[in-house]
Amino acid sequence: MLMSAKGGLLLLVDLQERLMPAISGGEAVVANAVRLAEGAGLLGVPVAATEQYPEGLGPTVRELTAYPQLVLPKTAFGAVGEPGFAMLLPPGTKEIVVAGAEAHVCVLQTVIGLREEGHRVVVVADAVGSRVPANRDAALTRAREHGAEVVTTEMVLFEWMAASTHPQFRDVQKLIR
Repeated sequence: MLMSAKGGLLLLVDLQERLMPAISGGEAVVANAVRLAEGAGLLGVPVAATEQYPEGLGPTVRELTAYPQLVLPKTAFGAVGEPGFAMLLPPGTKEIVVAGAEAHVCVLQTVIGLREEGHRVVVVADAVGSRVPANRDAALTRAREHGAEVVTTEMVLFEWMAASTHPQFRDVQKLIR
């Protein structure tokens, strides 16, 4: 089944100031998360974010602060277990596209929690990262084993548009060139 902007949500997990410099390929992870967030804005997809212990890891990185409509501070690794998580999901949310860090901890535990609740979950491989690349790779494998789909930033953006006749096609296309 293709992804759809209608009923979708982009969830940015713990893309925080003090964490991202330690993430392998962190600049690319943030750049792809920005592409996703900008595309979501153009296509009417809600954006939400979580912040793991913001007192220690800082807020969401500056490049992304303008995009989330809601931000949930948390201490639980899996965001689904955090009180208040349900408020991040707009009514009628059918699929959740996930980007963030660390892939093998907070991203993976959030993905598994969302799957256990019956959500369609799509993990964006080029927009998630860990300090150690092997941990990221293992997380993507495990997420897939739990029923999450693993895709790329471009796959998400083009599937959200569905056709080159989409009114935002040229604007979204600029995000990936």
